[in-house]
Amino acid sequence: MTYDCAIIGGGPAGLNAALVLGRARKSVAVIDEGRPRNGVTRETHGFLTRDGISPSEFRRIAQEEIKAYPSVDFAADTVASIAGTDGQFQITTVRGAAYRSKKLLFASGKKDVLPAIDGLTAVYGKSAFVCPYCDGWELRDQPLVLIGKGARVLHLAKMIAGWTSKFTICTDGQGGLLDTEREELARHRVPVCDSAIRTIESIDGMVRRVVLADGTAISCTGIFFGPQLIAGSDLPQALGCRVTEAGTVVADPFGKTNVPGIYSAGDAATELYQAITAASLGSLAAVGINNELLMEAWNGSAVD
Repeated sequence: MTYDCAIIGGGPAGLNAALVLGRARKSVAVIDEGRPRNGVTRETHGFLTRDGISPSEFRRIAQEEIKAYPSVDFAADTVASIAGTDGQFQITTVRGAAYRSKKLLFASGKKDVLPAIDGLTAVYGKSAFVCPYCDGWELRDQPLVLIGKGARVLHLAKMIAGWTSKFTICTDGQGGLLDTEREELARHRVPVCDSAIRTIESIDGMVRRVVLADGTAISCTGIFFGPQLIAGSDLPQALGCRVTEAGTVVADPFGKTNVPGIYSAGDAATELYQAITAASLGSLAAVGINNELLMEAWNGSAVD
């Protein structure tokens, strides 16, 4: 069969798109490799009615709800290649499965590349986080370490100040702060440590100390840092979709890219990284896809 739409990625964006398309009576294949960006975290926050839910439970509930619409199929697989054009895309997966679809929706997200800091992997998603809107509440009024450099870590400091006044900046030997930025931080009594980080000490994923190469040990209960982000899939660019320098697929408000028949939503198509934002973009992309399919069917069935 030829699906109306193949969705690559089964996170909030892909799942919400599948829900909307299923309710619109469109046939959908959701192909997801099961390695979500937020899979390391214990809880998802800021999502109305689902605040505090684990990412895996969020997906389980979403899939159960979508199963009420029999035109939506799920496949636990990874897309290896895509050929064809609008109306006749051919998809091949790592496991050797083949799919045909009229439209494509990339909801493949992004991936975090962690700084090469000893001990960071052990605390990532447990007591080291990237977004204060997602995890700041749990660390309110606690002593924290912010890892980063330059204007980016200064911006992070200004945000973290809304949750706690007890934080230290570690530039991990990279510096990058201008004299004026250091003066601004000093006025707000924010300590800045420029020595490289030797290790992050933790117990069961909960950070205890950040130890620097110069021997300084900073006691803390949480860390915020800025990872390098890369695209969750190289396939949109390989198919001719425009992407930004950060790997974000360029799309209009309804997820439509510059390549006919190809849409993108969620973290793959924005730099506003929240689960609820991804879900909303998935919903809008589904509306865009459905409207395009409806217009094609309407025009194709017209009688002269």
